Amino acid sequence: MKIYNSLTKRKEEFQPLEEGKVKMYACGITVSGEAHIGHGYQALIYDIMRKYFEKLGYDVTYARNYTDVDDKIIAKANELGVPADEYAKEMIEKINSVMRALNVDDPNVWLKATENIGNIISFIGALIEKGHAYATKNGDVYFDVGSYPAYGQLSNRSLEDSLDGVRVDNDEEKKHAYDFALWKSAKPGEIYWESPWGKGRPGWHIECSAMNRAAFGEQIDLHGGGRDLIFPHHENEIAQTEALTGKRFVKYWTHNGLIKVNGQKMSKSLGNSLLLTELLAQYSDEAIKFALLETNYRNDINVTPDLFPDAEKHLRGFYGVLLEVEKSGLTADDGGMAEAKKIDKEFDSCMSDDFNTALALSNLFGYFKEIKKLLAAKNPLAAAYAAQIRETYGLLGLFKKSAAEYVAWYEERHAKAVPEEVKRLAEERFEARKNKDWAKSDELRARLSALGYAVKDSKEGYELIKND
Repeated sequence: MKIYNSLTKRKEEFQPLEEGKVKMYACGITVSGEAHIGHGYQALIYDIMRKYFEKLGYDVTYARNYTDVDDKIIAKANELGVPADEYAKEMIEKINSVMRALNVDDPNVWLKATENIGNIISFIGALIEKGHAYATKNGDVYFDVGSYPAYGQLSNRSLEDSLDGVRVDNDEEKKHAYDFALWKSAKPGEIYWESPWGKGRPGWHIECSAMNRAAFGEQIDLHGGGRDLIFPHHENEIAQTEALTGKRFVKYWTHNGLIKVNGQKMSKSLGNSLLLTELLAQYSDEAIKFALLETNYRNDINVTPDLFPDAEKHLRGFYGVLLEVEKSGLTADDGGMAEAKKIDKEFDSCMSDDFNTALALSNLFGYFKEIKKLLAAKNPLAAAYAAQIRETYGLLGLFKKSAAEYVAWYEERHAKAVPEEVKRLAEERFEARKNKDWAKSDELRARLSALGYAVKDSKEGYELIKND
């Protein structure tokens, strides 16, 4: 199995630190707001990685964290007039709920910054003792970046580059502008904990290092997160952890791409964040997953108006075939199931090449085309293929629903808003296109447009789209 390592910038054969075991950690959510599609995507990707390692027979311990205290959380809590810890707790409950609606499984270990204050203070104290961190008279503690010569190895940045585009704490007591905060002294009215340096709270970067050390020890196999975390967050994690232990912190660094909306970076400032609650109100959890997994996890995903509707439509087609198999009465025999194992082998071939879900999903179109042919020939192999697809692709969170219920749900949802006259004209146009009667097809398209509907053609048929 090969994994692309963000540290070495190449695919590497996976060899765990300890035979048969995988220790993996993914940076979770800072709970200053509700979960958006980027949060869901990252959680989905690392859940799938964990499950694939398990499929290969590894004993996996997978940890994720919640950042439940930071500047943004405090600011939002103050805005609402509630204590920061209560606000964070409420947001975690909301995020947990929506992740379960997306059907992304929990990690083996949940970690929270506020539950690891003692571990964080101990970690910072050890860095000070080793000369890699220093406290100021104001009660802040900074990591001395100059004390760690390998700084910049993950992001390929020099110390001068490290200031570019990064918010820097203005503190005259800092040795260097690029030194980053490990402990922040409490401002009036802020949540705080007692420490050897006075009342304060953890800096953002230190929590992941301290929690990793508490959960796993000095080294882990795989660390993940969004590509936006490479610098400064993951770069700083490496620096503070390896400065303390003198050992390589993470063997394989992995980073998923970012979500864009119509070509623009998704952000609160642009007002284009896609909340998971809103998406789940419009689309099935499986359609959201299918849409996201059609792109290799290391690449950015561009969300266009067609992305999720197209994914839902593809799933409707697939579930329709599964329903036909059920209605056919065909049953899989041992020989058929043995032959259908090729689907699982091809899936493993895709996933063992750096978790290539995009290629694995593209194979589905060929499989279902073959099932249709087998159905027409009343070949029991159709049932074997269908059963194997459900078993294999269940790892991606797909084909876990009742085929009859999914098809009925889809048809009801799409039929509600479409008048019978519009459906009749669309069917007539479809027949005209099959008969290559282009003049009639164009005429019917114009009539549909006058009724407020556009038609989107595809290999599978067509889709009616209501004009705004």
